[in-house]
Amino acid sequence: MERVYVNNRFMKKGHTTGVCAAAAAYGAASMLLNGIELEYVDILTPSGTALSLKLLDIKREGNFVSCAVKKESGDDPDVTDGMLIYCKAEKIQKGIEIKGGIGIGTVTRRGLDRPIGAAAINTVPLHSIEKNIERACGEAEYRGGVSVTVYAPEGEEIAKKTLNPDIGIEGGISILGTTGIVEPMSRKAFEDTIRLEMNMLSLDYGYAIAVPGSYGRDFAKKMGLPQELIIKTGNFIGAAIDCAAEKGLKGLLIVSHVGKALKLGAGIMNTHSHEADGRMEVLCTSALKAGCGRDILMKITECVTTDEALALLRESGCMEKTMEIIAERILYYTSRRAAVDTGCIVFSNKYGIICKTENADRLISEIMKEVI
Repeated sequence: MERVYVNNRFMKKGHTTGVCAAAAAYGAASMLLNGIELEYVDILTPSGTALSLKLLDIKREGNFVSCAVKKESGDDPDVTDGMLIYCKAEKIQKGIEIKGGIGIGTVTRRGLDRPIGAAAINTVPLHSIEKNIERACGEAEYRGGVSVTVYAPEGEEIAKKTLNPDIGIEGGISILGTTGIVEPMSRKAFEDTIRLEMNMLSLDYGYAIAVPGSYGRDFAKKMGLPQELIIKTGNFIGAAIDCAAEKGLKGLLIVSHVGKALKLGAGIMNTHSHEADGRMEVLCTSALKAGCGRDILMKITECVTTDEALALLRESGCMEKTMEIIAERILYYTSRRAAVDTGCIVFSNKYGIICKTENADRLISEIMKEVI
């Protein structure tokens, strides 16, 4: 598989669950209609990449044939890496029928790619599966119909480690992929997930709560904020603001640990350490404006963690004023990112809420009215 240069090293690409399902569907249908056994199948991904994929666990019983293709994520961290995606093909009177079987999730909420009650096989891979079944029928000169069931024996258990339970897909994994190729450490994949969740929220609500990670989610829950409005954004806070504006939301409340929130105060909207830092610089310049002494400022520049720096500010009596200035900086940058009312609550594990933008309480009030 091709490699791509990411984060200062070459990383191997992979292929999606959608490609696995399309390849397994073609293999199963071909073996069913031609009465042969295949070891490999050649397939073209939706983006036009040619792949040769190995068929595994081939079974022929009565009027059906089933086989599997192994999901390979390359160097992308993905809980579905290595799992087997199966297809079972059987003859029917006419047409092409594609169903989700064991381990494939069911859509339970509006706003997803497929309607409520449908198997979580997204539109692009669904079309690819259909085209490859048609290809097998054409090669065999078969004029009848074929029914294919996509299934994943490990799917229900693996899905618990994904976002599926949070976004309304129950009972298994999704069959995904717009290009068919997994890009390692893909920013687009994460942003697409944020956009999907924003779209789902926008169908019923006018507000969302963005949390970079588990700390923010847990803190938001402790505050009594509605769980159904919480979206995990990872480091892509800027993208979350963009998506909220794109989907027409009235407001976005960010609840963030101080370590990431400080970067927002420098206009850094991708808070991954690989992109930028700036935490101590924001603290120092804000503390300077708050009247903090030179000795404390110099010590802050030597701090490794924000907890160390906050302790110094607290001891000097400058913490409250410094954090007020930082809240102003955060509001300045986030409110100019996109046309959506954006506020922020900043907390630390040690001190709780340490600052909030001037519009945060109003946003909380509006959010709570929506869910009553």
